[in-house]
Amino acid sequence: MKKLNILLFLLGVYSFNAQVISGTIISKNENKPVPYVKIGVEKENAGTVSDEKGNYSIDLTRFDASGKIKIEVPGYEPYIQTVEFFRKQDKQQIFLKEKTKNIKEVSIKVKKLVDKNWGVNTKTKHVLYSVNPQFRREDFLGETALEFNASKRSKIKNINLNIASYISDRPVLMRYSIYSEKDGFPDKNILDEEITVELTQEMIKDGTYTLDVNDHNIWVQGKFFIGIQFLKEFEGKINISAALFRTGFMRKFYGDWHKMTLAAPAINIDVKVDKSAKNIKDETAAGGDDLEGLISDVSQYQTESGNSIYGKNTAAGAYLPLKDTRLYYEVYGEGEPLFLLHGNSGSIKDFYQQIPVLAKQFKVIAVDTRGQGKSIDTSKKDFTYTRFAEDVKALADQLGFKKVNIAGWSDGGITGLEFALKYPETCHKVIAIGANAFPEGVDERLVSHMKNQLLVLQAENDPQKFNEKRLVKIMLNEPHISEKDLTKIKSPVLVIAGDKDVIKQEHTKMMAKQIPNAELKIYKDATHMIPFEKADELNADIVRFLGK
Repeated sequence: MKKLNILLFLLGVYSFNAQVISGTIISKNENKPVPYVKIGVEKENAGTVSDEKGNYSIDLTRFDASGKIKIEVPGYEPYIQTVEFFRKQDKQQIFLKEKTKNIKEVSIKVKKLVDKNWGVNTKTKHVLYSVNPQFRREDFLGETALEFNASKRSKIKNINLNIASYISDRPVLMRYSIYSEKDGFPDKNILDEEITVELTQEMIKDGTYTLDVNDHNIWVQGKFFIGIQFLKEFEGKINISAALFRTGFMRKFYGDWHKMTLAAPAINIDVKVDKSAKNIKDETAAGGDDLEGLISDVSQYQTESGNSIYGKNTAAGAYLPLKDTRLYYEVYGEGEPLFLLHGNSGSIKDFYQQIPVLAKQFKVIAVDTRGQGKSIDTSKKDFTYTRFAEDVKALADQLGFKKVNIAGWSDGGITGLEFALKYPETCHKVIAIGANAFPEGVDERLVSHMKNQLLVLQAENDPQKFNEKRLVKIMLNEPHISEKDLTKIKSPVLVIAGDKDVIKQEHTKMMAKQIPNAELKIYKDATHMIPFEKADELNADIVRFLGK
């Protein structure tokens, strides 16, 4: 009985301390409820959104009394009070004051305006930003944004959102925001009125939802951000297309904005720009650190490779047990051995356009590098290209090869060069595609992306992302093949890169110059993704070079 009383006492204390505060948001000018207002604690990742009648309920139990509650909706002045004040004001009505709208005459000296489209246009279904209310609520109520930069004053006509898939039991409520920029992040919402949409499947045409904002008279200049937020839970899931190697921004409720360096949501805008404006490259189509000119949208190839048999062919696949890993590989064809080594975070399937062609003339050994594809690495050490080369040698020995050829893409190309240095007696020829000899050979924009990505991973400190962190670190910290080391490579090497590669062209040319028996080829109109983009040309070059 005594234990029961203690339990009841503890429950009573918890109930007393629980601070779930409810109320209604009212327009002071019109004396009407204000729907879909954000209510949350500043700098915190939690909050709520009022319903269509302005009603809200928020749990303030875990927040410090001195914290600030922020209530915000476009068209109204922000309302800020302490958590302590709110705890004493349950069931209250909060009156928001409408912003004074300063209507200014828009003066454009040049009468003729030109149409432009800026932003992320991909419609991929492979790289996605997923909106799923069934996951954590604070994530669902978060906001994502994309940066833009207009060098001349421009009017936004349409905001386009590329949606890969839409499943919902009701119209999905979305809010659009446009923010000014401060210190490289979204700052204040510049809209004078709220822009919300009840999105349905029928409103999505050819994978795109287009919102006409021409009548909102939104003029921008300099850096700005367009953000989207989902306001009301629904049964289902929405997948928004996203572009790799573009920077997006995300925050949870009123928490700090964070960069998403791996991918950005497919938001693009149609604008009217003064005819005298600079070209779209100078206006940095989607802002700041645009990498679209360096790395193309390869979602089509990734989908095709995923649908191929390569990388999951049990008839051709096998494992080699090594220290801390089981190295997965697949063997095709007969003839002189040719190892295919993929790039960072890739796998065997990336060579789906090479394997069937090359296997007609060579014994192709396609390898999942340790810690990638189906090769699981259990060590806690940082990855190195030297270790990757050691794995290739162990596999060559296991298969009984005295001499091998290596065609490596990106990280795989670096591994091929390391192999040529470490095992000259085993290395016949190397084809290095988009490889670098040291970190400074990589375009600074990609390096900046990777540094930001590593900072995010370190801050998250998620054990499940340990391998991902190692893969980023190896690109930032390695390789360390000096110009003098390159002169020591005795094997013939075909050095390949795209004219729009993330590897600096002068670096690629330096490598070919320093390697004694090297041949150089720069592919025209190609990025770092040559095995995808220029498959036929690459296959022919590999066959020709190995046949010499």
